[in-house]
Amino acid sequence: MRCVIARYPFELTRTGVLASMKGVRPELITTESVTVGRRRYPVMQVGQVLTRQDRRDFTAGEVLRAMTRLGFTCHERPGSAGPGQADAPGGVSALTAASRLLGGAGPMAA
Repeated sequence: MRCVIARYPFELTRTGVLASMKGVRPELITTESVTVGRRRYPVMQVGQVLTRQDRRDFTAGEVLRAMTRLGFTCHERPGSAGPGQADAPGGVSALTAASRLLGGAGPMAA
């Protein structure tokens, strides 16, 4: 599959990605990630290995789009609340919890 990352065209295949990432040790995941084989890699590490470019030359979105089109499972940033989820345990948002601690009735209390 042809894809453009950092304004350069790349011909990527699922088997080619698997072969490129074989033997590469995953870094600590702090942002978006992608599962390649049985391992989960930060998306920027995968992009760097596949393109042989500096991580500043491409975006995570470019690599995520390519990996999704190839059928790999992509994951959101760890700890990010998805749609409809509360910010804090117990269903209380951080703003509401802070307001309660300060004695206010809510964010719009005057």
